[in-house]
Amino acid sequence: MRYIRHWQIRLLRKKWSENYSFKTIVSSALSLCLTILFALYHGFLGIFLSSLWHGSICVFYLLLVALRAIILLTEHHIKLKSQEEKQSRRQKIFWVTSALLLLLNIALILPILLMVLQKKPINIGKIPAIAMAAYTTCKITMAIIHMRKRKIHHVLIRELRTINLIDALVSILTLQNTLIMVNSISGETNSMRTLSAISSAVIYLIIVIITISLFLNSRASRSGGQGKRRLPSGKKQKI
Repeated sequence: MRYIRHWQIRLLRKKWSENYSFKTIVSSALSLCLTILFALYHGFLGIFLSSLWHGSICVFYLLLVALRAIILLTEHHIKLKSQEEKQSRRQKIFWVTSALLLLLNIALILPILLMVLQKKPINIGKIPAIAMAAYTTCKITMAIIHMRKRKIHHVLIRELRTINLIDALVSILTLQNTLIMVNSISGETNSMRTLSAISSAVIYLIIVIITISLFLNSRASRSGGQGKRRLPSGKKQKI
């Protein structure tokens, strides 16, 4: 029994190191669990404190939960299908989740605006803020590293990596606002608000750009794939 368990662990480690799609699915499943906790936490604070910011960021996390859950369930249901069936199903699900991703971008406007106006409740000290900074740095670093590999995988893996990067960028926005509120000195409110507005606008613009880039790349790869399938066998495509 111990040998079988050891063999299973070794097999799992090998699959984790060699199979990028498997790694993405597992890490996204863990992220889904954390996102559910974040959504419940902010939802509770939104109701308990009558906080508009907590309520609005709860909506963002609920959309993240929906996106990750739909993609993960789809991958689970099609794992025994043929490659053609998988590709067709993934493309259909991609357009459904794309609509949710656009809605997620829109849902971010209100919490970002509230943070710029410094309407986000802050109830932590400097030490938790530093720990939050370390976690966010790790999160954004891993998201950027994996984004470099996403183009060689199917559309739902690319979408999951895009979602992870958006999640990390929102964490940066939240961290920025927290650090400003914790460390700001009386009389610096206007300058800090201006700085927060500029940096928040830049980060939100990046989120919109990578979302649009995901759609455009997916359409381009789909059109290219369809063009190749339409070519008669034995004939090369003319340029």
